[in-house]
Amino acid sequence: MSKFSGIAIEADIVARAKRGDRTALESLYRALAGPVHGLTARILGDRQLAAEATQDTFLDVIENAASLSDAGAVGWWVRRIAVNQCLRRLRSPWHRRRVWLDSPVEEAGDTPRPDQRRDLENALATLSAPSRFVVWMHDVEGYTHKEIGELLGKTESFSKSQLARAHARLLGYFEGGSADERARHNGTH
Repeated sequence: MSKFSGIAIEADIVARAKRGDRTALESLYRALAGPVHGLTARILGDRQLAAEATQDTFLDVIENAASLSDAGAVGWWVRRIAVNQCLRRLRSPWHRRRVWLDSPVEEAGDTPRPDQRRDLENALATLSAPSRFVVWMHDVEGYTHKEIGELLGKTESFSKSQLARAHARLLGYFEGGSADERARHNGTH
């Protein structure tokens, strides 16, 4: 379940943030920075890119705070901004050398140590950027395949196939198969 669902921002803080009150904007940041950074880190799979996306998310929040309409939906509004920041990076020619949307799933490296096998971060890191995005948005954030396809400029079936391949790869990872077995599980060998 998304960490954004449990965040409640007081209506007074939202009203003051809409007027540009720095203290209220700081309160929004303190309440939402952790979940935003967690979301961006898991989608982008790179700490530096996640930090940049988190920073740019809150710059957008500050610039667009006047458009806030519902205090109860502020967390979801910020989440949407963060997702868009991630998509900008995934699509950006500047970052394509690091994260390539249309690239095939990369082979995993050596089999992780036993104490790392259950580490979700390491498991997600074995996925390509689009697969990691689909897994996170579908399984954690609750987006539908249609919504994910639209976000990526792809079809609903693209989202479904990415999720199926990613789940197979993650299953192989958690069952402790070798890198070659995990790649075969994904059809990349």
